Amino acid sequence: MKLLITGGAGFIGSAVVRQAIRDGHAVVNLDALTYAACLENVAEAAQSPDYAFEHADIRDRAALDRIFAQHKPDAVMHLAAESHVDRSIDGPADFIETNINGTFNMLEAARAYWVAQGKPEGFRFHHISTDEVFGSLPNDPAVMFTEDTPYDPRSPYSSSKAASDHLVRAWHETYGLPVVLTNCSNNYGPYHFPEKLIPVVILNALAGKPLPIYGKGDNIRDWLYVEDHADALLTVVLKGEIGRSYNIGGENERTNLELVQTLCAILDEKRPAAKPYAEQITFVTDRPGHDARYAIDPTRIRTELGWRPSVTVEEGLAKTVQWYLDNETWWKPLLERAGVGTRLGTKG
Repeated sequence: MKLLITGGAGFIGSAVVRQAIRDGHAVVNLDALTYAACLENVAEAAQSPDYAFEHADIRDRAALDRIFAQHKPDAVMHLAAESHVDRSIDGPADFIETNINGTFNMLEAARAYWVAQGKPEGFRFHHISTDEVFGSLPNDPAVMFTEDTPYDPRSPYSSSKAASDHLVRAWHETYGLPVVLTNCSNNYGPYHFPEKLIPVVILNALAGKPLPIYGKGDNIRDWLYVEDHADALLTVVLKGEIGRSYNIGGENERTNLELVQTLCAILDEKRPAAKPYAEQITFVTDRPGHDARYAIDPTRIRTELGWRPSVTVEEGLAKTVQWYLDNETWWKPLLERAGVGTRLGTKG
């Protein structure tokens, strides 16, 4: 299968690219190479004759039409998006332009291509989204997000992703475009750009800097190892039912404080310092509109497609910490990029 993967130089997208090439698929990686993208993420895949790269922006309809016509993909996996909640609070315009207008352009380009090809039965448009579109949950293990949970986004980021989800469903219902959708929990793992919680904690710990935790650290997230997520996404694009959505979770809920304490314990073992790393934990003013809890009920993808995560959060975090210890040449230059390593989302 030939896959057109948008955002394939980003964190999750690059994991999908690497896994797709390993699985024997042909890949066209479409990426605008914005601040969080790194072509080093796909250096392994780029050695394959089945890999092609297109430097293009999903807001550029003419470029999209050319790429579809030239490469003739069998399926689209649309991951390109602005994804950092804090940045969406400080600068929401980029999120509207990329996540909503960019998705509209992708849908229209895909629809035009699909029609021109005679509406092939096997074509798929796979839209990758987030569990943040569902809003916030109470601290009750019995209550989880399902595919039928009403949308209730609370940040500019999650609102823009909710809007893009609605567009994808509308293009299926109105035009018959064969789509599948996925909504995932928080990802972590190798090649995670150093502005999100886990890489910030690892790198700040190594640098002897404070480990910032919002509020009291009692916000709960379900953590999904990025390579597990890539496997799930490829499962959905190959086996998912047209018009259906699938929630992808790691089955690993932890409070932010528990997560950071686990990271500190792993670092204490792998890179001992003069004092326990947990002594660097610092509580900071909470983020505006900070959702209390996310948790995914993965019953549908497990029962219908046979997918489950392969690692616990402790196993995945140990792998992740080791990867950052072994790959300083990857992350060190990224710390020089605008806004990286500083707290965002506090303006106004």
